[in-house]
Amino acid sequence: MLLILLGVLVLHLIILILLIVSTAASAWSVGGDRSTDLWYNCMTTNGGYHCKPASNEDWIQAVQALMILSVLFCFFSLIAFVYQLFQLVKGGRFFFTAIFQILASVFVMCGAIIYTVMSPDDSSQYGYAYVLAWVAFPLCLISGLIYIVLRKKE
Repeated sequence: MLLILLGVLVLHLIILILLIVSTAASAWSVGGDRSTDLWYNCMTTNGGYHCKPASNEDWIQAVQALMILSVLFCFFSLIAFVYQLFQLVKGGRFFFTAIFQILASVFVMCGAIIYTVMSPDDSSQYGYAYVLAWVAFPLCLISGLIYIVLRKKE
């Protein structure tokens, strides 16, 4: 049982790191001499790296908000898991943790879908931060489902 709890905790930490990196990294789309993320549009011109803030369009602000919410909900579910690990009665399930984790997965999925649909169609390709967001989604969902099934034993 201890190995299962440790495995779930490690999975949760990996998901949290993936979400933080995908939210903060500057590579949601890359192409040639430019890269775009949720916060800045950067270009390499004349040997210099110049960044300007991302547009104020509603869709990019929605993606920003959803990705921040996914990080927060994943963090709160980690705190809830540790709390429930010590306070939950024997045989209890980690429903509260599971709800927060599944909500985090829904937020990251919605953010990635909005970015996919609304990002400009130019010569750029999706970057590693975008891919990390999509990788974090199923892992977060699976983790939430594991929390639903998991029971506390002594």
